[in-house]
Amino acid sequence: MDIARLLSDRARAVEPSGIRRISDLAARIPDAINLSIGQPDFAVPEAIKRAAVDAIEQDRNGYSTTVGVGPLREAIHAWVKTDLGWDCTARGDAGAGGASMLVTSGTSGALVLLAQTLLGPGDEMIVGDPYFSLYPGLAALCGARMVACDTYPDFRLTAARVEPLITERTKFVLLTSPGNPSGVVCAKKDVADLLDLCRRRGVLLVSDEIYDDFTFRAHRGDACVGDARRARCPSPARLAGAEEDVLVIRGFGKTYGVTGWRLGYAVGPRALIEQMTKINMYTYVCAPTPLQFAAAAAYGVDMDPIVDGYERRRDMVLERLRSVTEVTEPGGAFYVFPKVPERLGISSTQFVERCVEKKLLVVPGKAFSTRDTHFRVSLAATDEVLGRGCEVLCGLMAG
Repeated sequence: MDIARLLSDRARAVEPSGIRRISDLAARIPDAINLSIGQPDFAVPEAIKRAAVDAIEQDRNGYSTTVGVGPLREAIHAWVKTDLGWDCTARGDAGAGGASMLVTSGTSGALVLLAQTLLGPGDEMIVGDPYFSLYPGLAALCGARMVACDTYPDFRLTAARVEPLITERTKFVLLTSPGNPSGVVCAKKDVADLLDLCRRRGVLLVSDEIYDDFTFRAHRGDACVGDARRARCPSPARLAGAEEDVLVIRGFGKTYGVTGWRLGYAVGPRALIEQMTKINMYTYVCAPTPLQFAAAAAYGVDMDPIVDGYERRRDMVLERLRSVTEVTEPGGAFYVFPKVPERLGISSTQFVERCVEKKLLVVPGKAFSTRDTHFRVSLAATDEVLGRGCEVLCGLMAG
């Protein structure tokens, strides 16, 4: 059968992930130095693993409600009220104002639900360039258009850069902080200005905060009263009245090393969450039930020592790479995004090919950007592996 003849325009519009292509190489290259994938390299905390086992053994393995299991929703509600000052517990009537919350199948699941809810053919979403590799696919799946906002060389998504790109077809601006692939954390003024712009233009501001727990100490601009340990990066959601204008998307995978569990949540305007919940009923149905019960235990686990360890790795890698190229300091996440030195006269894709010849795997910037000038290095590796990788990179960039 000629399957190609049957394919939809939607399937044809979605490009394969450049990250996965590099990851596939890892399985074929013996002894590869793999600095490509954003997969945390620490063990899942015992309390969370035990809670998952308990839930399975207690036969909590069936469907949950579409919005999520009670214990996890209660834990998220409590944290959102502490962290953002939002009260999501009041049910209200359908279509009422205020904030509401939905447990999702990962942050990617939340983003897909958002796109399916707001985007139609010809609509637009604005994202900072460089961007997470999923974002172009979100638009393509809906017949919409992703508008890339150039943020080079500092990787800050600012209102001044975004405003000229807003049109009558713009549905939302997507902010990611800390960023992937850059790790850059937005300043408080940046997020305040973005929210003000979106309010004036009647556009939703979406804050993808998958790495909010992975913010390094010097960049934690918003401490939480009575719980400074869980201070995060500046978020537009902490500004007055933001629950009417901001959708926050967060998850558990990166923070607690449970990426395969596919657990996240979306919290924001009640009318929007109601529509996303409706789409969820016919797509994901619900997030994995026993793992939802386990995630409720995550809020009692201190991950600061892990994050501090990644900050130390960042400092080590920056010290090595800055001797041979330009690198913007990441304020969070676990990536660095160096520039391929112009003196080499090659693109990042060509540079990565040279890395592969040395059995080093990093991701070319083209996987995250309309430019092909930088490459992403993951810090999710041991000091020894990072050291070997930096030795190869410095050798190649030194020419």
